[in-house]
Amino acid sequence: MKIRFAEKKDIEQLVKLCELHAIYEKATYDIKNKTTLLTKYLFDEKAVLKCLVVESKEEIVGYATFMKQFSTWDADFYIYLDCLFFIENVRGKGLGTLLMNEIKIYAKEQNCKEIQWQTPDFNTKAIQFYQKIGAISKTKERFYFNLLI
Repeated sequence: MKIRFAEKKDIEQLVKLCELHAIYEKATYDIKNKTTLLTKYLFDEKAVLKCLVVESKEEIVGYATFMKQFSTWDADFYIYLDCLFFIENVRGKGLGTLLMNEIKIYAKEQNCKEIQWQTPDFNTKAIQFYQKIGAISKTKERFYFNLLI
């Protein structure tokens, strides 16, 4: 297994993993334009989204996307982990810990003191994993506006 930053050649596999991730989290996923949009947000000159992938025999079996954000309360930057997902047959093999360690390294390089993320409350395996690696939980509700309707 190899952990590395995503490359343009990975986009099709990454879109498929995003779809599987949405299904796993009981969410809808519209594949329309995802290849174009993810390419733009990952690889354009001003791209802010970062993506680490886990590769096994030229197949992407997991990924994490993250970005640098600012906390007004802390008056400092932090890394927001947007997605972390592995295909089922590689879960529980320590790859999540390795991937999170790589994100920690990146966060330190960016002078960030914290990494934040969220997971659905029904994803008990993820919650157990995060607790196992020493993460601290905050209870909050997530809200959003759908501006397309």
